[in-house]
Amino acid sequence: MKRQGKFFFHVLAFLTMALWGVTFVSTKTLINHGLTPAQIFTIRFIIAYLGLLAVCLFRGGRDKRAFSHSLRHELVFVITGITGGSLYFWTENSALSYTQACNVSFIVCIAPLLTVLLTLALKKMFKGPFMDGLEDVKVRFPLVAGTILALSGMVMVIFDGNGVSLSPKGDILAFLAALCWAVYSQFMGQMTDRYGSLFATRKVFFWGLVTIVPFLLLTDNSNLAQVRFDHIQVWGNLLFLSTIASLVCFVVWNRVMLAIGNVTATNYVYLNPVFTLIAAVIILDERMTLVSGLGSAMILGGVILAGAKKRTEQTKK
Repeated sequence: MKRQGKFFFHVLAFLTMALWGVTFVSTKTLINHGLTPAQIFTIRFIIAYLGLLAVCLFRGGRDKRAFSHSLRHELVFVITGITGGSLYFWTENSALSYTQACNVSFIVCIAPLLTVLLTLALKKMFKGPFMDGLEDVKVRFPLVAGTILALSGMVMVIFDGNGVSLSPKGDILAFLAALCWAVYSQFMGQMTDRYGSLFATRKVFFWGLVTIVPFLLLTDNSNLAQVRFDHIQVWGNLLFLSTIASLVCFVVWNRVMLAIGNVTATNYVYLNPVFTLIAAVIILDERMTLVSGLGSAMILGGVILAGAKKRTEQTKK
């Protein structure tokens, strides 16, 4: 792929991460208004799935087909529906119930490291066409230095002297969310290549909704009667999460992973705390300190450095 095309997908990754950074604050707002993590996911993805289904039916062709080419591929979509859908969002949203949005954002940002480690482990342990399709990860100075710089920046963003209180339960749930995203990242690039962004994303949404049912059954849903769905902070955040952050961003992100690789794309997750912090300042009227500002700059610099070598090598191809 030409250099200009690669740059375009890096811009899309940056913009997608900016929107996803806001979702931590948006979800926290919905939890504060009485919705449970499972309910937020279900409402959010029902709207997103119906919208995406309508687009697929309108486009026709391969996008409107019901099933993938084989049972094995369908099982892969079940895994992506769980790790990129139901389990990921349940753990992330549940973590927001126990700790602050920025804390969750910070911990979820270890997903790039987990993605690298998981990719290296899978390529070493298993052989075959699917493993050959995983991004070729080489542990070199730019990746290591960029990772350290970005992680250091995130520590500055979160632990900036404002007395952040950690919650073991929330922290563990956030870590599990990061692990889910690392697993999801191994599969979606290749599935998008085989089936296209629209079909692949629709399957993730579908299986995510199917596998969230046990979480709903274990939840007392009587609280829905007291939720003010007519309040702009409720319907507005649900609309943003379902149409922009889910329907649009997931389609774009799956295409980004195909274009620049699962590991390179996942490095942009390091930007989450930056945009979460900015959203918290604007929406929640929180104050950005000098330390947080410096930390944000380090995160951005780390992301650029971590992907520099990879981009340089790709432009030579």
